[in-house]
Amino acid sequence: MKPIRLLLAACLLMTWQAGPAHAESDPALQGGGPLGNDISWPQCGSDLPAPPAFAVVGVNGGRPDTVNPCLDAQLAWADQSVESAGGTPAAVYVNTAATGPAEGLWWPADNTYGGAAVSNPYGLCDGTASPACAYVHGYAMAAVDAAILKGVDGGGVRRLWWLDVETGNSWLWDKAANAAELEGMTAYLQGTGADVGIYSTSYQFGEIVGGVSPGSNLYALRNWLAGPDSAWSAREYCASDPLTPGGTVTTTQFTENNLDYNYRCPGAPPAPAPAPVPAPPPQAAPQPSPPAPQPEQPRSTRYVELHAAQIS
Repeated sequence: MKPIRLLLAACLLMTWQAGPAHAESDPALQGGGPLGNDISWPQCGSDLPAPPAFAVVGVNGGRPDTVNPCLDAQLAWADQSVESAGGTPAAVYVNTAATGPAEGLWWPADNTYGGAAVSNPYGLCDGTASPACAYVHGYAMAAVDAAILKGVDGGGVRRLWWLDVETGNSWLWDKAANAAELEGMTAYLQGTGADVGIYSTSYQFGEIVGGVSPGSNLYALRNWLAGPDSAWSAREYCASDPLTPGGTVTTTQFTENNLDYNYRCPGAPPAPAPAPVPAPPPQAAPQPSPPAPQPEQPRSTRYVELHAAQIS
């Protein structure tokens, strides 16, 4: 009986070891469907997984005023995803913030950017931390982001752009101004023919922006929710309330083995078709120019109007 017991124990041990190892190597098995990945500057120098079902790449290095130094290589990896192979280019995400007129940071003084007038639903920007100036600032930051990406893919690719809204970046006390910042970004990107969505958690978006009215261009955007801790909970998050009343939760995110995975919710609107990009609004060279990559620099202490509820 002893050899039999040993054989049985060995079989049980092999079975116990095989289960978790297989689940960790393929989280999609836990969630019932194919998964995507999102990557950015923290993955620079790391081995990337095999191209997933779909992919999202960060344009910045953690703040709106930085550049992902691995953007070129990571975008090339993302454009090998199953979805990209089918004709839909990989999506991108950009960091967002509303700094106000802080020392050493560019902030608009009027309704112009790059020598061109910016149509402003909030009226005249006077250089203060007002919704009108935040709108122009957001418009300008999106123009800079578009210029960064154009330097990599030539600008002739129609991608889905996600606005990464997190309390870890700098925001004004006035939630209306923070909303205007995101509206300005959305206006510029939609003006180029791009599709736009919001990435955040319900808590963080509420702390930064709060409510959004039906007249806002944020109102009906697609939503990408962070917060789940597994593929199963990522699937359940699809039933969560959207960040904005008219929005749609299309994607949810969880992390496993130090890599972000994304679940595409059933019935989510399709990614934008790879149509040619219309000419963007007239713009001179981006002002300010994108800085040299600084992904590992600490957040500037010059961001003076951090929200009281800010978390890392």
